[in-house]
Amino acid sequence: MNKLLLTLISLLVASATVFSAHAQEVKGDAKAGATKIAMCIGCHGIQGYQASFPEIYRVPMISGQNAKFIVSALNAYKKGERKHPTMRAISDSLNDQDMADVAAYYSEHGMGGSAAVKAAPAASAKVAELLNKGGCIACHGDNFNKPIDPSYPKVGGQPADYIFVALKSYKTEGAATWGRANGIMGGIAKQFSNAELKELARYVSSLPGDLKTVPQSEFR
Repeated sequence: MNKLLLTLISLLVASATVFSAHAQEVKGDAKAGATKIAMCIGCHGIQGYQASFPEIYRVPMISGQNAKFIVSALNAYKKGERKHPTMRAISDSLNDQDMADVAAYYSEHGMGGSAAVKAAPAASAKVAELLNKGGCIACHGDNFNKPIDPSYPKVGGQPADYIFVALKSYKTEGAATWGRANGIMGGIAKQFSNAELKELARYVSSLPGDLKTVPQSEFR
């Protein structure tokens, strides 16, 4: 009887914990998000826009990205797990609801277009070996566009120079203004030379995907 009672109590505690976690999850509003993106469009709303820190590279496409990943990335900048002065300042200006709204907006932005989907190129033997070594597809999914968890990013089709810089950033430790602290990605990226990361980046960039840059009216 005591064992059964303890089991029931444990189940109730677990259920209450799950309920509490769901209750605390902030629901994003895409319409509200459309009014909160002024700080985003100057980089992410311009086709081919290039950042210059810590080196020149095209900024990532975020229209069509997973909302949960966008929130996760913004929180990582806010906590200093991702180090980038501009993104840190932007994330510091956003509360949880703001982040959820902006993420909801961009996850829906530009979706439903009728553009033809290009075929995915076959990976070379060398790239296939690198992909297998890193176990990349296991998390990022088919064509790097169907991650196993919505808090992981879609990366297929992102600019190659951005992917390369992002991967290198996981190898950077101790820098005050640059680098990303992520145990999983850090362990993976450190297995590769920069030349190998560049080769991976070129392949992932060649893949078709949902991500795009949709110019805002200010930049059409």
